[in-house]
Amino acid sequence: MGDAPVTMASYAADLQDEKDRSLSRVAYDSMLDMLIKHELPVNTVLHERRLAERLNISRTPVRDALNRLESEGFISRMPGRVLVVKNFSTRELIETLHVRGLLEAEAAALAAGRAPAEELDRLEADIRSLLESARPSPEEDWDIDSRLHGAITRYGGNAVLARLVESLRVKTRMFNLQRIPERFALGHREHLAIIEALRRADSDAARKGVETHIENVKQSIIQTLSQI
Repeated sequence: MGDAPVTMASYAADLQDEKDRSLSRVAYDSMLDMLIKHELPVNTVLHERRLAERLNISRTPVRDALNRLESEGFISRMPGRVLVVKNFSTRELIETLHVRGLLEAEAAALAAGRAPAEELDRLEADIRSLLESARPSPEEDWDIDSRLHGAITRYGGNAVLARLVESLRVKTRMFNLQRIPERFALGHREHLAIIEALRRADSDAARKGVETHIENVKQSIIQTLSQI
């Protein structure tokens, strides 16, 4: 038997499905961005209708995006099926950083010698420029951080590992890293050391550089939280 003929109705249905998936992705990306930027603070009740109005899309893709954010652990469901922005516990944050350290260190060892020199040069130049800036913005800081850590996992060559690390990085971002401003210059100097190890194709140094970097972030967070 041959394939069923494509009818106008089935073609239209396929187009609608594709549009719905695209809108769901837009809703997901938009809400995740709001979570990262703390535009939706911890314990905010998430109303499907209000979010749809805010994003100027229908409620169905918003519902799909909320379900995905819940399954990924960014939001949680309270009694009465009310969805709220999750409050990450100190323990969960530290455990997330611990796992990040393990995975990203392995990715860095794999990426050593694979990351293009041109990309590493651009990252180094941008980091040095940011360090010299009189008033660096959090957005620039996060952008460079994302580009470097993204390059590490991308050139590590393991797509599953890269997806896991990115999810963990976003969860770490849910903690307001502006509360540890002392990490700005120190963190980027650690980034420069990682870049140099990648450029030299020194797997051991790249692994150690990432381990040290994430461990230092973890210790700074622990110290900050202990003072609250």
